[in-house]
Amino acid sequence: MKVRNVQRHGEEEIELQMTPMIDIVFQLLIFFIMTFKIVTPEGDFNIKMPLAAPSEGLPDENQLPPIKVRLRASSDGVLAAIQMGERTLQNFPALHLQIREIVGDDHGPGSIAESTEVELDCDYQLHFEHVMDAITAISGYVDDGLTIKLIEKIKYSPPKRKKAS
Repeated sequence: MKVRNVQRHGEEEIELQMTPMIDIVFQLLIFFIMTFKIVTPEGDFNIKMPLAAPSEGLPDENQLPPIKVRLRASSDGVLAAIQMGERTLQNFPALHLQIREIVGDDHGPGSIAESTEVELDCDYQLHFEHVMDAITAISGYVDDGLTIKLIEKIKYSPPKRKKAS
């Protein structure tokens, strides 16, 4: 008995051409790989919020204690004063210069900048833009198109409401 490949009357076999589809997929893949631009994520801060902070153990002997930056606000939320430790600073560029003096130009693994931590103590009514200005002054700067990171570990002290008098 001989088996024949007989088609029914009026039916045509549809054959898919896979080679052109694979070519298009590879061209799209190459296009997306070549046009992908890697950028530093905006607003990516290593910030510890006060309520989620884990319990602290013994501090490392080689690590500096956290630098305390106090941002005081007037009654309407405008920045009134910036204090770093016991020093009163005039503006955020002065804060930035003080941070650069502490950290220096040493960057990378094992540097002072990597192990240093800043604690922001902000008044409750302070406008958020001033807090972001402080984070910008502390975290780094741009020099000739390169982002230079200073201190990445920033934490907030618990918020304190102004007592009614």
